[in-house]
Amino acid sequence: MLTITSNRCYRDCEGHTRREFLRVGSLALTGLTLADLLQARAEAAAQGKPTKDTSVVWLWLGGGATHVETFDPKMTAPSEYRSVTGEVKTPLPGVTIGGTFPKIARVVDKMALIRSFAHTNSGHGGGTHFVMTGYDNRTIDNGGLPTRPSMGSILARVRGPNHPVTGMPTYVRLNPIGSDGPAFLGAAYAPFDPNGEARRNMTLSVPEKRLAERRSLLRALDTINRKVDASGLMEGLTKFEQQAFSLVLGNAPKAFDLSNEDPRVVERYGPGLGQQLLRARRLCEAGCGFVTIHYSGWDMHSNILRGLQARSPQLDHAVSAFVEDVYQRGLQDKILLVITGEFGRTPRINRNAGRDHWAPLSTLALAGGGLKMGQVVGESAPKVDVPKTTPITPQDLMATVFHVLGIDLRVQFINQAGRPVYMIENGKPIAELI
Repeated sequence: MLTITSNRCYRDCEGHTRREFLRVGSLALTGLTLADLLQARAEAAAQGKPTKDTSVVWLWLGGGATHVETFDPKMTAPSEYRSVTGEVKTPLPGVTIGGTFPKIARVVDKMALIRSFAHTNSGHGGGTHFVMTGYDNRTIDNGGLPTRPSMGSILARVRGPNHPVTGMPTYVRLNPIGSDGPAFLGAAYAPFDPNGEARRNMTLSVPEKRLAERRSLLRALDTINRKVDASGLMEGLTKFEQQAFSLVLGNAPKAFDLSNEDPRVVERYGPGLGQQLLRARRLCEAGCGFVTIHYSGWDMHSNILRGLQARSPQLDHAVSAFVEDVYQRGLQDKILLVITGEFGRTPRINRNAGRDHWAPLSTLALAGGGLKMGQVVGESAPKVDVPKTTPITPQDLMATVFHVLGIDLRVQFINQAGRPVYMIENGKPIAELI
């Protein structure tokens, strides 16, 4: 919270002491200011060396979306295995996707569909930990805690938790996902949650008696910015107080607010998931490095056709709008969209007309990030149950994300036992995409 006071204790030419002029970022009950936190975090990340100004938007299909009815309909398989929603053609010759995604189908030439993504944990918590961190964890579904940091937290550790110019958090969680935290990296690298106390601490508080209406507030903020520049006060503040000031009064908070976006663009993206993807694009443009979005409801053990008819339209519209927008804005080399979940679904339809948990072949599609798009990577077996080609693992996905973000594939950090450990031990970037 930024507090602008009306205490008339003149100690400089502008009528404010340094202390009463700017009190930035009081964080809940911790006693820290935002500047204190920024400084502490940056010092903790002193060894991290940012090399790229790229971003990832991580779209999580919670519950485990079917790989068959999304990106691998396999209409050549026996009827009990193939897509129950049929298929729809894409601009890529001979490539189809599930029948409830006609809008995504039109932009598949700007995407890469991965049809050999696989791992070995078919539990919701365990599968989530595997894909989010690159490591299996068999204790999660029995109450265990994450043992490895998420990719977003690793990026925050490498780049520092805030953009050095805009102050924008490096890692933003628009919706919680299991195992999306920092684990042994520490709380300084947890995701910034705009729905929690952290976002409220970016809110400006001005005494009502001085600023009774929004017009006065805007005039006051403009005056503050001009006076700060004219007086040289910013030069007198520490680096991290400047960063905190920029975060609260600068453009970073505006990125969260869609009222600052062209209404035609907001309408184009649509409600719900569309607004979240639009906000994610805005955050990336403002310097955020990793944004997570959780679009749940894919645990379809029964009547999968009805479930897909309910969940697909919003995903279809929002993803197609995002991909088109990113390319039209020339951001396809800067922003990588990852669409995945904790696992796929059983290849054979069950007796309840649904599909159950299935990690041996899982859902994955990518768009942008400067990678080679317009292709299908890997191939599934005839009954769409396992990869026919070499499996692509969670660590391979992680290595691909590291490549886009400019993170050293051999980066190490100290774990809870006090030992240096590699963030990636076996994974390699997906060769076809590089």
